[in-house]
Amino acid sequence: MSFIELEKLATKEIFPGFTGRTIHTGTMSFVYWDVEAGAKVPEHAHLHEQVANVLKGSFELTVGGETRLMQPGSVAVIPPYVLHSGRAITACELLDVFTPEREEYKF
Repeated sequence: MSFIELEKLATKEIFPGFTGRTIHTGTMSFVYWDVEAGAKVPEHAHLHEQVANVLKGSFELTVGGETRLMQPGSVAVIPPYVLHSGRAITACELLDVFTPEREEYKF
């Protein structure tokens, strides 16, 4: 078992306006995002199952053509290969959990 302090993890801007801190367990990746207001993630899909959580702020998420305004406490489960996109309505803090691990997010 490991204990991790998020503020000590390295950060990287993965998409314009999306800066992440990552934790990888061998089977899952956790990405803690700081997102600038107005930042967008273009529509995409991937082989990973994704669980998206809003910790702070407002985030508009579209999954499989359905759009929802997500607030703190909102969670979306995105199956593998389903198209999705998003936009930060306000500055946000998000947590995404992926399985399997996101190898391209290891830094």
